[in-house]
Amino acid sequence: MSTAAGAPDHRAAAPVPGAAPAAPAAPAVPPAPAVPAVIAPIVTTAGAHVPDVLAEIERTLRHAAAPGSAQIDQAAHGTVAAGGKRLRPLLAIIVGGPAVAEPGSAAREAVVRGGVAVELTHTATLLHDDVLDAGLLRRGEPTAYARDGRAAATCLGDVLFAGAFATLAGGGSAAALQILAAASRDLARGELIQRADAWSTAIDEARYLHRCHLKTGALFEAAARLGALAAGEDDAAFARFAAAIGVAFQLFDDVLDVVAPPEQTGKPRGSDLLDGTVTLPMLIARERDPALAALDLREIRTSEQAAEVCDRIAATGATTATEARARELVADGVAALPSDLDPARRAALELVARGVIDRRL
Repeated sequence: MSTAAGAPDHRAAAPVPGAAPAAPAAPAVPPAPAVPAVIAPIVTTAGAHVPDVLAEIERTLRHAAAPGSAQIDQAAHGTVAAGGKRLRPLLAIIVGGPAVAEPGSAAREAVVRGGVAVELTHTATLLHDDVLDAGLLRRGEPTAYARDGRAAATCLGDVLFAGAFATLAGGGSAAALQILAAASRDLARGELIQRADAWSTAIDEARYLHRCHLKTGALFEAAARLGALAAGEDDAAFARFAAAIGVAFQLFDDVLDVVAPPEQTGKPRGSDLLDGTVTLPMLIARERDPALAALDLREIRTSEQAAEVCDRIAATGATTATEARARELVADGVAALPSDLDPARRAALELVARGVIDRRL
């Protein structure tokens, strides 16, 4: 029986002989979550438009993470949905300032693309780090590496990297692509340097800070530069601020590896020691404790041994000294901000700096 003109026919279509089976439907994209409480004061300070831009980034992020295969889509959605404070996209929005406030504007579209790209890149690096470090827990939950294996976690990270560049390419900005490409190259260089320096007693603070800039500071810097690019502003001062904040963020993270309980970090104390990563607390402690200076780091093989060495590092005051160095970097970054910056952006960026110092971010 034919249907009435213009009415949809809901009867199942007969299968076509020899046709390939229909692809399974992709999972529904989960709704964007509320603004994380830890960044809520920054969001409020930065401007009334910021929650809407963050929500737009979140929605776009879920779609950009899904390349079309239902199995990969599900893993990608789960990975980006589990992630964090969205600090890097927020930094891009704040730097973009009033120029990105108008819905549907070219500046708003550019900052959304930039925010999505840096968050996808950040998430991809976490997946790859877990593969390289054989990490089983992140934020207290099993990693993709632990759950699905090395190959699947590596491929998922590659998918997210590709999604980051595809997102930026959709905006047609060669400059934006160059910013992300430079940051991605720095991330890889930082990882290679960290591998080359594993268990080494010869590295110094300068090399350590350089590695921190490559592995962490570079993506913060890219987020700020993408925000400035969207707003049509000079990015130099914002890039210096963001890079300093990113390196300080890494220093505080390295302190947490020494002093924080597993329930706070989601991983055992001394994880850096166990994989041979020499951080500033260890460098300072070795200068202050001859027994630590003589320790062969390859002898640290168990979580119990690592925790014991962490106690010895903390006893030297090395973690306090590392925190002081991080605060100096944050102060340098804040001082680099433009003197004529509008009050809302300055206040929001200073709250970001304070959040890094207070370990809330």
